[in-house]
Amino acid sequence: LWCWGDITWGHSVSTDLVNWIQLEPVIEPDNPSDIDGCWTGSATILSGGQPVILYTGGSRDKCQVQNLVHPKNPSDPYLREWTKTGNNPVIQPVVPGLNRSQFRDPTTGWIGPDGLWRIAVGAELKSYTAALLYKSEDFLSWTRVDHPLYSQNLSNIVECNMWECLDFFAVLPGNNTGLDMSAAILRGTKHALKMSVGYFDKYLIGVYDLKRDAFVPDTIVDDCRLWLKIDYGNFYASKSFFDSKKGRRIIWGWSKEADCRSDDVAKGWAGIHTIPRTIWLDSNGKQLLQWPVDEIESLRTNEINHQGLELNKGDMFEINGVDTFQADVEIYFELTSINAAEPFDPSWLLDPEKHCCEAGASVHGGIGPFGLVILASNNMDEHTVVHFRVYKSQQKYMILMCSDLRRSSIRPSP
Repeated sequence: LWCWGDITWGHSVSTDLVNWIQLEPVIEPDNPSDIDGCWTGSATILSGGQPVILYTGGSRDKCQVQNLVHPKNPSDPYLREWTKTGNNPVIQPVVPGLNRSQFRDPTTGWIGPDGLWRIAVGAELKSYTAALLYKSEDFLSWTRVDHPLYSQNLSNIVECNMWECLDFFAVLPGNNTGLDMSAAILRGTKHALKMSVGYFDKYLIGVYDLKRDAFVPDTIVDDCRLWLKIDYGNFYASKSFFDSKKGRRIIWGWSKEADCRSDDVAKGWAGIHTIPRTIWLDSNGKQLLQWPVDEIESLRTNEINHQGLELNKGDMFEINGVDTFQADVEIYFELTSINAAEPFDPSWLLDPEKHCCEAGASVHGGIGPFGLVILASNNMDEHTVVHFRVYKSQQKYMILMCSDLRRSSIRPSP
């Protein structure tokens, strides 16, 4: 759970994505078009380097609209103050069959071959969920395109609901260099459409058909449970951006905390940002890959190195001399044999978290569990286990990575 309150846009600045300076909030609910909260949105750099932000605002009648803000002083390197456009909201939910309370989270804008700006907004309609497509000449006046960027019929989808926090970006198979959306015309370019669904961030890989102005996934899977996930852990509402200075695409998300409401109120926040990651498409063009940004390595000090450790079933090796609350671990496991791998059941793909729970860290299998015990108390009453298992699936092997949180926090009985 998390605490709802006055939903505003906080503001922090950094030169290295590691060390941050917290400034005053920049978008606060003070207009009829956002009085019920300034929700998710995206920044876009217009021609000439002018940044603007499109964000979703909630009104008193539970109607969601899209608003625009721009810097009050573009020469301020910190962009401390932002001004709401006088004609907000710039996009209203005037779409036949649209649920006015399910229309939010505009993407970063991109320019099409016709020179017009485009954005996509998540929406729930009577019979389908969609990434509605809008066009504009000036980023102020928007017109809805008569077809979505992509949509799916809800009646044919298993366990799917509205797509929140949309992200749409270009990727090149096997190339970890990021691409700006203007790269859509490059030969071989693919596109990723990311949506937040349920409790996870999921995505589809496909092509952006410029003639139809539509996203066409490489593979259509009706069952949302089988869609690829950005992260199988506690990771939601992620957003990416193209870092033109270092030629990479960076993504980060929101991780909900498990504190109770009173604890959240006492500390003043509910949820944290994850470490930013570089994200790219694998060489097969089928799956997104990611790795913490290089700048994180600047935090590494007092390295402890162990090599050639041989562990047998039931063995445990303790790493001493590290900060148990903040450690960056690189570990390589070399198995002596994988012949004992158990068969993989494809049904596990429908709910990997459930299988992780059933095949817990204390349940022995053919190969596994093996991994790390972290955040452990001296008597092991409290600990978190990150463990792996290996399964054989047809002509290949599958690796299951789990985190067992059942002993992660011991609270006194009420």
